[in-house]
Amino acid sequence: MLKGLGKKGRGKLEFALFTLPVLICIAIAFYIPFGMTARYSLTEWNGISSEPKFIGLDNFKQIFTGDANFMDASWFTIKYSVLYIIIVNVLAILLAVILSMKLRTSSWLRAAFFVPYILSLVIVGFIWKFIFMQGFESLYESTGWEIFNWSWLGEPGLAFISILAVSIWQSIGFYMVIYIAGLQSIPDDLMEAATVDGASRFRRFFSITLPLLAPSITISVFMALTNSIKVFDVILSLTGGGPGGTTYSVAYDIYRDTFQNNLYGYGTAKALILFVAVLIITIIQLAIFKRREVEA
Repeated sequence: MLKGLGKKGRGKLEFALFTLPVLICIAIAFYIPFGMTARYSLTEWNGISSEPKFIGLDNFKQIFTGDANFMDASWFTIKYSVLYIIIVNVLAILLAVILSMKLRTSSWLRAAFFVPYILSLVIVGFIWKFIFMQGFESLYESTGWEIFNWSWLGEPGLAFISILAVSIWQSIGFYMVIYIAGLQSIPDDLMEAATVDGASRFRRFFSITLPLLAPSITISVFMALTNSIKVFDVILSLTGGGPGGTTYSVAYDIYRDTFQNNLYGYGTAKALILFVAVLIITIIQLAIFKRREVEA
């Protein structure tokens, strides 16, 4: 039978046989759950009853017109995402530039900055919760510095800063590695020619290094964007959404409605909105940054 197909036909059949298991796994892991999510988003369901009640687009209407918690969580997520993307990428570029210099301790410092990324954000959140609550209290007693006596997890503004700082501390090593790889791909000839022409260190950085880091910046901003919009675990372990629900992200709000309030239909509607938002934002971001890469 295979002989009758010819060489081209056998190649197509082999390709289909090799890719079919992957397609089945993707369908089971993504497409089928996504279809079920879309279906449940149109229902009123508590996750227990056997037959969800179909209510059409009522969940979406309620989300956009009468759900103040979702709007507050969206605003929190937007603020967090913008600040996280900017700060973590700026600091990661600075660290990458410094650690790309010929320093004796550069290898050790690279490992030290990358180690926190290996840890789960849930574990990191519990560690920093202990530091903020008990470690800072001991430091205040030892030093008398008022900054250690602030309620870092008990005041809305400080709680937001705490979540942002812990997230950056945990992940900055990952983005630093991406930028170090980008710096190593820059030809030494360009830097030497610019030095001979009398360009200062800052001029070389902004005129040569930064434009040639465009592919690394695209990847890092994409990763930071998707991770920040979906922020959940550090909030769960560090503040639990407090104080007074002021640190709810969209993902945490979805978790609360779905698994704590048993509003599965309502929660899946919010999850579908988050998916569409992430998809649109990342497509726009990639299109803009890829265009900048071509121009650079």
